[in-house]
Amino acid sequence: MRPNQPTNHWAAQTKPLLLLTNDDGIYSPGLAALARSLSDLGDILIAAPLQQQSGVGRSLIGSGTIQPVELNLGFEPLGVYAVEGTPALSVRTGVVVLTPRPVTLVVAGINYGENIGVGITVSGTLGAAIEAAGYQVPSLAVSLETDVAHHFTHSNAIDFSVAAGFARRAVIKALSVGFPPGVDVVKLDIPCDAVPQTPWKWTNLTHQRYFESTLVETAPGQVQIKGYERMIDLANLEADSDAHALLIDRVVSVCPLTIDLSAKGLIGPDNDWNPL
Repeated sequence: MRPNQPTNHWAAQTKPLLLLTNDDGIYSPGLAALARSLSDLGDILIAAPLQQQSGVGRSLIGSGTIQPVELNLGFEPLGVYAVEGTPALSVRTGVVVLTPRPVTLVVAGINYGENIGVGITVSGTLGAAIEAAGYQVPSLAVSLETDVAHHFTHSNAIDFSVAAGFARRAVIKALSVGFPPGVDVVKLDIPCDAVPQTPWKWTNLTHQRYFESTLVETAPGQVQIKGYERMIDLANLEADSDAHALLIDRVVSVCPLTIDLSAKGLIGPDNDWNPL
């Protein structure tokens, strides 16, 4: 297959080309549920990490070895590839190497566990979506609220059907009208008790830390992360935040993101803060 070039347009030569990925690994039921829900909306290409890659952010670590795999999806995708490496590396591989034409939309998920607040750059799911946006390919990051005990599993006890339905609706909207101006990534977080009729809400990132790692001193001067837990002050959550929507309103959080981290408010004639 010929290398693909970055694109900033939505139109594909034929069907839309949807590149799917995740951070839970190629054999995750969440990825399979996502693929099935989108199967009739375009050509489906899957490029996902061979192994569990949660918490690696946008890193590009891995050998990059590509191997075709077979998944029992109930339809015939354009291709399914496991990449020895991170979600961002999987996306880069998909966009640059594996695609027969420009990618229309990247969808990352469905993640075991919500991705909320200012810590989302730790997430491999968001890392994949951000990597796509770096190639000017719009992307969706889809996560399902899940007990921490399931975050590093492929547990079949988790029902992804409702989350997959919301992902489908978001993809249909994106394919029909694009994203709002200035938006590179749309982050969806679905409550664990959501039903197809659950409302959705536009949100911003909460400035609170959502998940907090447990650090254990394993030797003098050496610490390791031994799991994490949700640490959130419900009483002081911002009313427009993703955390408020998920935890208090119990609605689907739809959070628009930009990968431009510039603090543009500091640039201008009225700024008297000069570091030099």
